[in-house]
Amino acid sequence: QLVESGGGLVQAGGSLRLSCAASGRTFSSYAMGWLRQAPGKEREFVASIDWRGSTTYYADSVKGRFTISRDNAKNTVYLQMNSLKPEDTAVYYCAASRSRYSTTVTNDYDYWGQGTQVTVSS
Repeated sequence: QLVESGGGLVQAGGSLRLSCAASGRTFSSYAMGWLRQAPGKEREFVASIDWRGSTTYYADSVKGRFTISRDNAKNTVYLQMNSLKPEDTAVYYCAASRSRYSTTVTNDYDYWGQGTQVTVSS
């Protein structure tokens, strides 16, 4: 089970930190990702991290502004979002892949959280 938190309303240029708490002893062996879906759009990849936390990938639209990290001792993955823009407004989903390796492919993710809303006002 994956449970996201930390979403909310923020002004453009602001920051938010999303957290995703995972249950189960296999968390540390899974790659993790954050994906988002804006109204009327398809779900898109945002960031991913491998099981050790050593390899990360980012969508071009968030590169340099967002940082994904994980704490396997706490079974938690984070997404630090800085310099937020109105186009970052979406429901953000945490997802886990049984593969150990970081992936940008939405269909590679096997487990999903319920999502948390992020709204950036201009």
